[in-house]
Amino acid sequence: MKKFLSGATGISSLLILILLTFASCKDSDKRNEQQADTEVVASAEDPFFKISLAQWSLHEPIMNGTMNPIDFAEKASDLGFEGIEYVSQLYSDKYKDAEDPEAAFKSLIDTLKQKSEEYNVRNVLIMVDNEGDLASPDAAVRKQAVKNHQKWVDAAQTLGCHSIRVNLFGSEDRDIWRKSAAAGLKDLAEYAAGRDINVLVENHGYLSSDANLLIAVMEDVNMENCGTLPDFGNFCLKREGGERWEASCVQEYPKYKGVSEMMPYAKAVSAKSYAFNDEGEETTIDYGKMLEIIKEVSYNSYVGVEYEGTNLSPEEGILATKELLIEKGTKLNSEKEKQ
Repeated sequence: MKKFLSGATGISSLLILILLTFASCKDSDKRNEQQADTEVVASAEDPFFKISLAQWSLHEPIMNGTMNPIDFAEKASDLGFEGIEYVSQLYSDKYKDAEDPEAAFKSLIDTLKQKSEEYNVRNVLIMVDNEGDLASPDAAVRKQAVKNHQKWVDAAQTLGCHSIRVNLFGSEDRDIWRKSAAAGLKDLAEYAAGRDINVLVENHGYLSSDANLLIAVMEDVNMENCGTLPDFGNFCLKREGGERWEASCVQEYPKYKGVSEMMPYAKAVSAKSYAFNDEGEETTIDYGKMLEIIKEVSYNSYVGVEYEGTNLSPEEGILATKELLIEKGTKLNSEKEKQ
């Protein structure tokens, strides 16, 4: 009898445990459903992407000496950004003329990392300029350019960035450019792969702004860590007098077509802006249309604010661009949730 009661007690205990577990699971499922509903509501009230600040937006105060580029993370934090994109050329005077350029460079990168941690911003990428022509038809020039870029790959790794952005200028002959660009890019991407860093090409003038040709280079390189950084506004193929910058554009690649072609290879996006009307819309770029193109490929990483206008101060232009991205991005996200 005692044995039976013991067995019965054991069965009763087991049943109670099962019932409690069931109730607990039910409550857990309910909590999960509530959490999921909350996340859906929250996500519908935000853009479908994250927003970073491209340092070039602040190049004017940095170049005229009214802002120290070391303070970039602090400025970005003050303006409400969660990610930052460095511009290498804005730090040249911090190490190139130093007694020991290598040590000065390392100290610079360590300082930038410390600043980003202090102000709780994510280091997204480094835009690398003036380190040689990766698309030069001269193999020796390309080799030196690859070597020059390597320190920025290492810096990106130290900072915790996912990518560096490079330029491909080179020859004006399409066939020569394609072959040379692929060769230089592949050499650098192979080095970067060992450090888990992406090498991204921006449409940045001349043949690099011919999106169809740039995609051919991506296919030639055919590496997972080699991609694109579509910029909303840099699709000028030729300028007056053959100038690279500043002069009026005389031939432009269709910008929406270009971004659409580049997006399947994109690992970052640059939201260029120049001027705004009274309604807060960019006057030369349809941001709604651009963001629709981005959303079509399910891109949800960082979109960098890059203000280059003159009618607003850098801070005002940055905030106007950010607000426009939030407005259009949230609207698109909300519309998707309703479908």
